[in-house]
Amino acid sequence: MKDTNRKWAFLFIVTNLVLFLLFFAWPAILGVYYSLTEYNGNEATFIGLENYISLFQDSSFYKALSRTFIYTAVGVPLVYITSLFVSVMLTTKHTKGKNVAKIIFFFPWLVSPIVVGVLWRWMFGESFGFINYVIQLIGGDPVPWSSNGNFAFLVVLFATAWGGTAFNMLIFIGALISIPKSLYEAADVDGGSGWQKFWHITLPSLRSTSFLVILLAVFNLMKEFPMVQALTNGGPGTDTTFIVQYIYQTGFDQMRIGYASAASMVLFVILLVFALLQFRFAKGGRVNE
Repeated sequence: MKDTNRKWAFLFIVTNLVLFLLFFAWPAILGVYYSLTEYNGNEATFIGLENYISLFQDSSFYKALSRTFIYTAVGVPLVYITSLFVSVMLTTKHTKGKNVAKIIFFFPWLVSPIVVGVLWRWMFGESFGFINYVIQLIGGDPVPWSSNGNFAFLVVLFATAWGGTAFNMLIFIGALISIPKSLYEAADVDGGSGWQKFWHITLPSLRSTSFLVILLAVFNLMKEFPMVQALTNGGPGTDTTFIVQYIYQTGFDQMRIGYASAASMVLFVILLVFALLQFRFAKGGRVNE
């Protein structure tokens, strides 16, 4: 029996190791290699750090990166607050319209991000969009959702927040259900209000869950691609061209694969630094407790 269990354990370990090497380690090694070459899909010529030197002198790279940072800085609180608010409402006994809320917020999780992007493009189209149709119906002027950079940025932001809410809700709901009811009962005895219970019981109990949700939100927003590609294709101009769109356009539209690989390596380092900083802050918070 023990030998059988060991064989199964060994099989699972080897399978996971092979998948890790095949789909993570090997592509990462290729990315590092191509970033040191001039490669256009045919022949790779080793050029050392020239791609990185050119990248750090490219104003378009910095603009795409700064847009991504702004997008992430605004999007993370939006995703977090929306996910937490809806999760609390769904786990509260007397909340009405729970089934409707579940359909609205879980729908984007059941379909491709491309489909969600196309849906939002249909809703916010300037000429034939549903939102502008309603605005004109009540006597207003159509809003330039796709030709104005600020409006396009907001549409992408809210579409991404809606698309990313469902998975975070599952995490929050699981954590909310696990909070001991005795804590809330004790607060009721002491005359605690709903806000006081949320602030002093619910939120502290969700500390580790919040860390996970924020970490995932940072990663997802920093590397968002399909939703933006389907919704605005990086436009108008470059107003919604974030770092992954920049990498895609450089690598596949311009066929500068080595240069795009260098940008990908920089993005990887940035995400790694974000993860390490968040783990450091989370660890420091637990020590202070």
